[in-house]
Amino acid sequence: MKLCIAEKPSVARDIAKVLGATTPKQGYMEGNGYCVTWTFGHLCTLKEPHDYGPQYKSWNLFLLPIIPNNFGIKLIPNKGVENQFKVIERLVAECDEVINCGDAGQEGELIQRWVLQKAKCNKPIQRLWISSLTEEAIKEGFASLKPAEDYKNLYLAGNARAVGDWLLGINATRLFTKKFGGNKAVLSIGRVQTPTLAMLVQRQKEIDAFTTEEYWELKTKYRDVIFNAAIDRLKTLERAEKGLEYLKENIFEIVSFEIKEGREKNPRLFDLTGLQVEANKKYGYSAENTLKYIQSLYEKKHVTYPRVDTTYLSESLYPKIEGILRKMSFYQDLIAPLLEAPIPKSKAVFDDTKVTDHHAIIPTEVPPSQNLSREEKLIYDLIAKRFISVFYPECKISNTLVEGKVGTIPFKTSGKQILEPGWRAVYAKEPKDETEKEKDKEEEQTIPEFTVGETGSHDPMIHQGKTSPPKPYTEATLLRAMETAGKQVEDEELRELLKNNGIGRPSTRANIIETLFKRKYIEKKRKNLIATQTGIQLIDTIEDELLKSPELTGEWELKLRKIEKGEYEANHFKEELIQMVTELTEKVVYGKGKVINLEEEKEVKEKKKREPAAKKELQSWEEIKCPKCKEHHLIKGKTAVGCSDFKNCGFKVSFEIFGKKLSDKQLMDLIIKGKTSKLKGFSTHPENMTEGVLSINEHFNIILV
Repeated sequence: MKLCIAEKPSVARDIAKVLGATTPKQGYMEGNGYCVTWTFGHLCTLKEPHDYGPQYKSWNLFLLPIIPNNFGIKLIPNKGVENQFKVIERLVAECDEVINCGDAGQEGELIQRWVLQKAKCNKPIQRLWISSLTEEAIKEGFASLKPAEDYKNLYLAGNARAVGDWLLGINATRLFTKKFGGNKAVLSIGRVQTPTLAMLVQRQKEIDAFTTEEYWELKTKYRDVIFNAAIDRLKTLERAEKGLEYLKENIFEIVSFEIKEGREKNPRLFDLTGLQVEANKKYGYSAENTLKYIQSLYEKKHVTYPRVDTTYLSESLYPKIEGILRKMSFYQDLIAPLLEAPIPKSKAVFDDTKVTDHHAIIPTEVPPSQNLSREEKLIYDLIAKRFISVFYPECKISNTLVEGKVGTIPFKTSGKQILEPGWRAVYAKEPKDETEKEKDKEEEQTIPEFTVGETGSHDPMIHQGKTSPPKPYTEATLLRAMETAGKQVEDEELRELLKNNGIGRPSTRANIIETLFKRKYIEKKRKNLIATQTGIQLIDTIEDELLKSPELTGEWELKLRKIEKGEYEANHFKEELIQMVTELTEKVVYGKGKVINLEEEKEVKEKKKREPAAKKELQSWEEIKCPKCKEHHLIKGKTAVGCSDFKNCGFKVSFEIFGKKLSDKQLMDLIIKGKTSKLKGFSTHPENMTEGVLSINEHFNIILV
């Protein structure tokens, strides 16, 4: 009898159906020479400190560091887990061969190996390695089972990761809690968690320390095109006004005019982080929820294995692409043009050297049914459109760069026109967010034909602005920062190279962010992630850079990947962490002590009261676009709010209207929504109205109705 062990009951049922093991038994399925059983994810875990000795039950600073001679595993204390393990243990003893059908990744390998180790398995073991749960994929997988030995390094890397996290997490958490926690609560330290928090704290400090400065820029309009002065921003209004006078005295001259045709590369296929970033930007989904939705789609056979960190497909998949596209009936309008010719086999999509255990996330040949949740449909749509778009031609664009001068002051402008949309056609009907609209508006200024040397009159102006602090992290930008160990990287190819040094794994990053929320080290305001006072104090208390440096944590991650490839010894990694933990313990135990003021956990009722208050937090006026010109931002003066380009635009709303002084909230409603709620207390209305709704009409005048 062959024993198959899957990671979940639902996956076991899919495998059992394909193998013909259709007779249900207690904790497994049987038939056709196979028994198919399952775990519930982790059945085993590393032993806890008190399992190595009763002295470790209490947290004692002077018993640290805790370093077991040999790390042991134990069953998770749970009745259901214990019962299922007994089933597996009996079947392992009775079978002739075991087929490991665990999730095809590092965590899946670790889960299965620990269970087999605990069950004292000495039978031959084979490995099922598949990238989707479709019937075809399962059949192909069983036709090409691999020896378990082929995946030994994957297990060693997973085990080294677990041991490393235990060594640092257990010791550093006890160490900092006893030294700095003041017996109030646990100060949680983690190998990935702490450097992630450090990035958020660093950004928070940069924002808090930022001093906003006003600046002025010179612009001019020539032949209906806005040109910007190619000089440093001016620090005073006086200098700007002098510049304006100078511009009025001189004519505009075109110095150079250049049109270059270019191409915009297709977006890459999704890896898990890329999908989580896109879902957060587009729909505000947390990384954890996106992982939940994509995992569900995978188990329903609609997409391939999700916990991946590559954006490429293996070359062997190429013959299947057309068949997958033909099955995606909902997208036939977009797919039809692709099927008129052979599907292109580009190195930007198919590259075996860039694919490790799995390829990028793509749809399977099983189209989704109508009974998916709304969130699952939206996530599938992201994956489907990205998959279709990579086979379209590149987008052809025209970049125009114009340089001019007024007297001795240089000016320049640029514009971008799309000549052939190519892959952009896939997204033509998608609504754009404000950032994309803003970017398009700046880039796609229509520029007429200019002649070098031509001159003419122009309309100069002053633009007033304010310097902006760094933006707070959102889940999308934090995930990207974790992927590149804190480096700001826009280029897709460079980002791909840095992934080996990222902190955490694609499958664990969502959980790390959630842990920071649970520990109250960070909180969310709108989409922004903000470090709390406790989080800031904790990072300030940690003097050891090793614990909080994304770069150094990224180096550990690189070593774990090398263990996976057989290029680094797992024992070396363990020894390095033991040495680090030992040195850290000595430094903290004998160093100066101080107590961190922990934020007390609030009652649920109190939390409910606080939540609406966060929503009521008003935007700053500088964040709001002028509703009239829709080009400049608003600024708040002594008596009114108006357009920062008031001289040309003319938009202004006084604080006092018809004898009533408006609050900031009422002004915001009037300007953003176009009207206020019903107000009372007007005393100078020409028709003696004393109450009503203020609104802005089509001429941008304020009326009371």
